[in-house]
Amino acid sequence: MSEYYWDNKIDYLRNTRWLYYNDDYLEFLIQKVWKINKPVKIIDYGCGFGYLGLKLLPLLPNGSTYTGIDKGRELINQANKIFSKLPYDAEFIVCDIENLELEKKYDIAVSHAFLLHMPNPKSILQKMVDCVQDNGMVICFEPHWIGNMANYYLDGIEQNNVIRLGILQELYERGNKRTGKDGNIGIQIPIMLSQLGLRNVGCRVSDKVNFLDQNMDVESKNLLYSSLKEEGLGQEPNDASEVINNLLSRGLNETEAQKQYEAEATFSKEFNDESWLVYAPNMKISFGTVQRLLK
Repeated sequence: MSEYYWDNKIDYLRNTRWLYYNDDYLEFLIQKVWKINKPVKIIDYGCGFGYLGLKLLPLLPNGSTYTGIDKGRELINQANKIFSKLPYDAEFIVCDIENLELEKKYDIAVSHAFLLHMPNPKSILQKMVDCVQDNGMVICFEPHWIGNMANYYLDGIEQNNVIRLGILQELYERGNKRTGKDGNIGIQIPIMLSQLGLRNVGCRVSDKVNFLDQNMDVESKNLLYSSLKEEGLGQEPNDASEVINNLLSRGLNETEAQKQYEAEATFSKEFNDESWLVYAPNMKISFGTVQRLLK
């Protein structure tokens, strides 16, 4: 078993990424917002098994190329296996991105749910900028956890009983101060891109909304339910004392920790395959143009 955490989460990544985006919205971004009408060279920072390549290459002009870089050897092995059967020009590199320096030859640098795991996201963004040619783009698909948490609705229950937004926000912000990693980074990236000198900076929100509908066909319902559970919705919490002690160590007081445990336990009890649930991941899609001559 690999020591790299994400090498051991490949099944999770495969089973949950589809919850985030609609293909027609990605096509709209490519054609109408970013106006990509000629082949481009893309590099993907923290590519995993090549998820973004699988989503974007079918929508990009023919002749576009995709390079994925990631620290995970098993992830890259999976990417090579997947793309070896597809008609795309793709290559994958195992490397430590934090120490990587690349030639300035790409048209677009992208990331997906990667910068939130980095204690130094702005320096990674600078690396992304540095490998892009003039008039190229940096595009980041990154989460905004508190926005995500505000976009659940479980029918038949007061949402405050399962999602404690105030407590969660406090946990996220304290975690950021402690580790430098920030699950709310998606909402901050437009500011970072502009501060790094990019032009035409903008941000969109994924329009994907997952609806666990008890009137949908059984196969689709079961697939959606299992993916939502694997994504973490309504998972049964560990032993109460273990969870509460962990929350106390992260800065909550006893009352807050108890309420948060009760919320997680209630969500786990109430959410099942017969539930009606609406969930929008609320992924932020930030982008900007590299125009060095204007500096």
